[in-house]
Amino acid sequence: MKKYFYVSPEVSRAIQQNKPVVALESTIISHGMPYPQNVETALQVEQIIRNANCVPATVAIINGVLTVGCDERAIELLGKQGPAVIKASRRDLPIVTSASLNGATTVAGTMYAGVDVFATGGIGGAHRGSEKTMDISADLDELQQTDVAVVCAGAKSILDIGLTLECLETRGVPVIGYKTEDMPAFYTQKSGYKVDYRMDSAREIASAILARKQLQMTGGMLIVNPIPAEYALDKQYIDANIDEAIREADTLGIGGKQLTPFLLDKIQKLTAGQSLESNIQLVFNNVRLACEIAAELCLLRNEQ
Repeated sequence: MKKYFYVSPEVSRAIQQNKPVVALESTIISHGMPYPQNVETALQVEQIIRNANCVPATVAIINGVLTVGCDERAIELLGKQGPAVIKASRRDLPIVTSASLNGATTVAGTMYAGVDVFATGGIGGAHRGSEKTMDISADLDELQQTDVAVVCAGAKSILDIGLTLECLETRGVPVIGYKTEDMPAFYTQKSGYKVDYRMDSAREIASAILARKQLQMTGGMLIVNPIPAEYALDKQYIDANIDEAIREADTLGIGGKQLTPFLLDKIQKLTAGQSLESNIQLVFNNVRLACEIAAELCLLRNEQ
């Protein structure tokens, strides 16, 4: 493991001392935003975590090493190289590491690192039409098998959210709504679908995470946190832009791991940057909640 896996001293100490750690993905840096806004946002996110007395653990593959706790130089590298960096899900890890390449970890790739609490923007899921194409994100399978709590703003609204929830139910993944009974849809607070459980405090969520661990259950939990109302986009407006972006992707024959970055970039252009600002703010919001949950999880462990 030492050859291909590195945990920064700061993250390692925090885990050993039962201090709160929040994992962060790196695909959002290389494939989710343009440079230099991607690097600025990544560093802002890490600062939010530090301000909450938690330790950030940005996960990426740097020169073939799965790194848990990237430094500023690594984040700058990922941001500058952008889409040239390999988008690394679980299946890509052995290839990217053995070839000593750089990789930006997706939700699934980041979960593999095993940090208890992980904050992201939105999870991948079942794409529209996936009942025929079988284009379903590996994020869902990773949630089934890896014991990590993922805090997000729901499934990306480019997806079939109803089918994504069905897939999560089949895989035994509980979907917890933070102060909501409605499944958020990334850019909007509601999708029209219900979550499995509503919980109104970080401590309540942390207690459920700890109980799952003590029951020795495999798999993780999904905590969905609606985008703040002031940054939410009108549902009809964003849906119309998503539909246009999907039509263009179909025309160009874009699919697989290239589809989500293409759609997010196209939607950003169609909304004149509004969707990007919403994306940034929902990530900040998710990180703050993840810090609260991670801190409560540490307190609960100390109490037992």
